[in-house]
Amino acid sequence: MLVIGIAGGTGSGKTTVVNNILQQLNTEGVNVLSQDNYYHDNQHLSLSEREGLNYDHPKSIDFELLLEHVQRLKNNLPIEQPLYSFVTHTRTGDHVLVEPKNVLIIEGILVLTNKELLQEMDLKVFVHADSDERLIRRIRRDTQERGRDLQEVLHRYQNTLKPMHQEFIEPSKNEADIIIPNMRKNSVAIDFLTTVINNSLNQAQ
Repeated sequence: MLVIGIAGGTGSGKTTVVNNILQQLNTEGVNVLSQDNYYHDNQHLSLSEREGLNYDHPKSIDFELLLEHVQRLKNNLPIEQPLYSFVTHTRTGDHVLVEPKNVLIIEGILVLTNKELLQEMDLKVFVHADSDERLIRRIRRDTQERGRDLQEVLHRYQNTLKPMHQEFIEPSKNEADIIIPNMRKNSVAIDFLTTVINNSLNQAQ
């Protein structure tokens, strides 16, 4: 199994890169695990307490479960991936059955910060975008898709997102084998990654 980690700051375009890759592939042989579904389940806290948590610190991620799931898939065993709600800031209680496939993509802002998870990856990718561009994308996503207030988004960016990016996410770029500048659609990088994945899929046949 080929395991690829794709990281980058919030709003850097990681999901777009993943989707562009999948559009060029036979996706029947590819799984994508999103870090977003592996936030700790904080149902024991009130909604207001959950809203105040720092979701951009590595401790917010249940890396133990994510690592276990990656290792199970690599050992040809299925997993039940949890589903997470950004509205309630907690897991929904539902799961998605994920069967092992030839390629596994692990995507999320913090996936290159965990040493144990890094050891499971064959290829590590960091998607880079200008900080202003990332902020604009974050505002657009949180206000349109997650029902957040603009002032709340800006406050969280200044007090949490930006310092956590500088402390944890940006330094994880040093772990990457490939850095993709994503101010525009980077066709060369997408084509390269697609070729690597296709070669792996062909070898598995």
